[in-house]
Amino acid sequence: MKIQQFLRAALALAGWSLALSVWAFGEKPVRLIVPAPPGGTMDIVARVLSQQMSIDMGRPVIVENRPGAGGSIGLQAMLQAAPDGNTLVLAASNVLAETPQLVKMPFDPLKDVVPIGSLARSGIVLVTAASYPAKDFAGLVAQLKARKGKSSFASYSPGTTSQYAGLILSDRAGLDLQHVGYAGSPPALQDILGGQVDIMFDGMVTSMPLIRGGKLRPYAFTGNVRSRYLPDIPTTTELGFPDLQFRGWVGVIGSSKLPPDVMAKLHATIDKAARSQLVQQKLVDVGLEPEVSVDTPALMAETRTLSERNAAIVKKYNIQAN
Repeated sequence: MKIQQFLRAALALAGWSLALSVWAFGEKPVRLIVPAPPGGTMDIVARVLSQQMSIDMGRPVIVENRPGAGGSIGLQAMLQAAPDGNTLVLAASNVLAETPQLVKMPFDPLKDVVPIGSLARSGIVLVTAASYPAKDFAGLVAQLKARKGKSSFASYSPGTTSQYAGLILSDRAGLDLQHVGYAGSPPALQDILGGQVDIMFDGMVTSMPLIRGGKLRPYAFTGNVRSRYLPDIPTTTELGFPDLQFRGWVGVIGSSKLPPDVMAKLHATIDKAARSQLVQQKLVDVGLEPEVSVDTPALMAETRTLSERNAAIVKKYNIQAN
């Protein structure tokens, strides 16, 4: 009996090892889907991560852009593939916790997919044109109050944290700001610079080049700690708005049906690649804050909390899809 048990255990271990080695050293390329167009931040991060993963594994890692429908097209493409670890998605947490509040997805973003590992964190920053008269946050609030009902805020898309943050600030500070939604940060920032809209909560990645170039003035960062890129700019918590916390993760997402052995190998592979100098430097270059984690349960719990928070905001402010 003991011999049979030993043989069964040995066979199971051999099968586990074989499955792991097939994933790690097979010839089939890994597809890393980016649910966004080429040239954007997620695409840039995916390409440098895929390069490092390919070096580490000794097999091709191909980036495939599948934009559209708030990220659901890319996620659906991953879910339609075999859950063997050879098809993954690189995206920000908003595709699971933010977009589904207004965009109906053909799968459950909190059950059918899981975050395998995060590479970095991203936050949003409150900005105006550098020529705006207010020099700090208190001055900005005073300026907007003086023009109550006549000032506006831009968002890079309706139904996003860019809009959430503007609505919360307007409500909490009694500003009665008018929302102007755009299709992306570039056109919104163009109107901020041109003075057509007063303020905007924008992603650090798109605002930082303009801040560094002296074209935008930052007032507050929505993380729970100050941004490494704007150490002199206070957080919204410091300024008395602790509910203005919008800082998500950027990482690799997979199917919830991934076998435990494959998930373990993915954890090791992503952790190693994300900590490489090549990837870490690129994350800094694009304005993200490197922060590696392969604690899937913790990332999933955080995503669920973000989703519930966002759902409550959408309901409170009656935010509608376009």
